[in-house]
Amino acid sequence: MVGLNPNLLISSWQKLNTNVKLVFAYSLFQSLGRGIWMGNVLSVWIFLISNESNELLGLTSAITGLAMTITVLPAGYLADKTQRRYVLRGAAIVGFIGLNLAFFANSLELMFMALMFWGLFQGLNRPSVESIFADSVESGTRSEIYSQVHLVRQIGMAVGPLVNVLLFLFFGDEWSLSVLKSVMTFGILLSLLSLVFMVFFDDRKSLGSESDQIELNQNNTENESSFDRNFNRTYVIISVLLLSNLIIGFGAGMTIKFFPIFFKNIYFLKPISVQLIMGGTGILTGITSIFAQRLSLRKGRANMIFIVQGIATLCLFIIAFYPPLFLLIPVFLARGSLMNASQPLSRSILMDIVPKNHRGAVNALQALAWGLFWNVSAAIGGFLIGSDDNFRLCFLITGCVYAIGTILILVLIPLVSHEKNSLSQSSLN
Repeated sequence: MVGLNPNLLISSWQKLNTNVKLVFAYSLFQSLGRGIWMGNVLSVWIFLISNESNELLGLTSAITGLAMTITVLPAGYLADKTQRRYVLRGAAIVGFIGLNLAFFANSLELMFMALMFWGLFQGLNRPSVESIFADSVESGTRSEIYSQVHLVRQIGMAVGPLVNVLLFLFFGDEWSLSVLKSVMTFGILLSLLSLVFMVFFDDRKSLGSESDQIELNQNNTENESSFDRNFNRTYVIISVLLLSNLIIGFGAGMTIKFFPIFFKNIYFLKPISVQLIMGGTGILTGITSIFAQRLSLRKGRANMIFIVQGIATLCLFIIAFYPPLFLLIPVFLARGSLMNASQPLSRSILMDIVPKNHRGAVNALQALAWGLFWNVSAAIGGFLIGSDDNFRLCFLITGCVYAIGTILILVLIPLVSHEKNSLSQSSLN
């Protein structure tokens, strides 16, 4: 999937492992559906049906996170001990139940139940999807294919709000429960379609030893201490990355859910304007991820993670002071795209150094960071903002949390080695 020549793109696609192709297809439809019905549309629907309560909006995310916690660690264990395809088929059934509840939800209570099942689904599917993906890509070349999948996910999340523009034009450009539910229904149907791809993942089509753990470069003269040094280095990298992701995820959850309300209540933007901003963020995130990956080949992955997260943190501090709209929009776009650009780099490092038989557990822990802590911290964000719309306090606290998570990455810079420069031999059947 390199270059702009259509023939090269087709040839590259044909060479991809079957599971990798399924990850691309699943990610596209899952992100497209979520981009339509979740995010800003669902947030405003919950905000309105709960009599404009930021606190209840935050609690709906907490329910999803807690439900995810129930299943994600057992699912990670099952992903390592059993066939991952069976876990994914079970997850598809749970996701089907959750989406049907969301489809018929006409009250806050029913939506709470739908989001609980959605959290159970996320906990079940993420460790196995990410593990079977990692098992189907050659080690040492992951950041490029991970950035491409991230681009597809962001395109889906970007096209979703752009589709919403057309839907709001058709149903009405207003923040009303009936209009919002009509828009959400279309996205829920696409999310249901994405579940079909989960049935076709197959562990038997994964790669062999070429996708397993890589050895970290060591300049040791004492052979007997090489293993201990290598183990300690691996342990430090995994621990720092997971801790940093946990902290960043905790901070993100405090703010992301509330940006649509921020645009609505502080800047008085209409639905279509918000959809355009969110769509633009998704597109820019995908492009930024590709550029960050390319630069990481020269600068190093840990360096790039530190740079993009550091700039994104500065952008959030600027947003906290309510800049004029002409400045807010580019700063907001930069914040979202740069912060998210670090995710494929971080995941590629983890999957390069974690053995195949432990990837389910590690992916479960990472999902916990971006699932449980993201969603539970949304409840904290809701109470910080409160009924008087104190977004500034929430954004400033989040910025400080981001700074802590980003500073930790400095530990990794001398420990993480550079990657290969091409995917020419990776991810093949």
